[in-house]
Amino acid sequence: MMKKSNLLVATTFLISFSAFAQATDPVVATVNGVEIKKAQLEQAYEQNLMFVSDKIVTKEKVLNDIINREIGIKKAKESKLNEDPVVKAKMEDVLYHAQISKDLEKKLQGILVTDKEAQDYYAKNKEYRTAHILFRIRVTPDKEETQEATRKALEVYKQLQAKPQLWPELANKYSQSSTAPAGGDLGYLPAIKYAPEYFKAINGKPNGYISSPVRTQFGLHIIKVLGVHDWKDVDPAIYKKIVYDQKRDKILEEYFAESRKGAQIKINKQFLK
Repeated sequence: MMKKSNLLVATTFLISFSAFAQATDPVVATVNGVEIKKAQLEQAYEQNLMFVSDKIVTKEKVLNDIINREIGIKKAKESKLNEDPVVKAKMEDVLYHAQISKDLEKKLQGILVTDKEAQDYYAKNKEYRTAHILFRIRVTPDKEETQEATRKALEVYKQLQAKPQLWPELANKYSQSSTAPAGGDLGYLPAIKYAPEYFKAINGKPNGYISSPVRTQFGLHIIKVLGVHDWKDVDPAIYKKIVYDQKRDKILEEYFAESRKGAQIKINKQFLK
C-alpha cells in the first residue's frame, strides 16, 4: 500500500511539474511539431527592437519570422542542403569562428587600449592625403603587360619630374583609377587603408613629394603627397580601434601557434613560389 502511495505521489509530482513548466514557459506556437516557447519569442522580440527597421516590430511579426525560419530549416534538411559543398564551407566557417570565440572570449574582452598607445601608433602611421596615377596590372599578368605598364609609368614619371605642375592633366589622361577626373585625389586615409607598399613610399614624405612608380597588388602607382594630419586633426576612436585590432591579432597569433603544436602539418613549399 505504501509503494502504491509513493508511486501516486511521484506521478502527481511529475504531472504538477510539467504543468508548472508549461505555465512558466508556455508554447506560443508549433510548426511541423517544433514548439516555439514564450521565452524564445520574447528574446527574439527584444533583439529585433535593437535594430532600426522599415517595418514596425511586433511580436506577431517576430513570431512569423521564427515560424518561417523553422519551415526553411526543415526544407533545407529534407533536400540535404547541409551536404552541399558551398553550404558545408559556410557551416565550417561558423564552427571556426565559434571555436575561437569560445576559447578566447575572456582574453579578447580583456583588451584595453590607452590614449597613449593610440598616439604612439599614430606617430609612426600618420594620416596622409595623397593623389595617385594608377597603371593597372592584372593579378596574374603576362610579361608584356607588366613591361608596357612599367614603360608608360616611367614615361609619365619623367614628365612629372620635369614639370610637376602637369599632375592634374597627366592624372586625368593616364590614370586608370576612378579618381582620375579629380587629379587622382584619394583624400585623407588611415595607413591601414593603403596597400603596405603604397604607405611605405609616402610615410615621412613632405607635401608635394612625388614618388617613382610603386608596385602594389593593383598595379603601378605614381603617388603625390597632398597633406598630413596632426593628432589633433584625427578621430582618436579610429586609432584606438586599430590598436585594439593589433592586440587582438597578437592573441590570435599566439593561440594558433600553440594550436599548431598538436597538429600534423606538411607544407609543399614549391607551390608557394
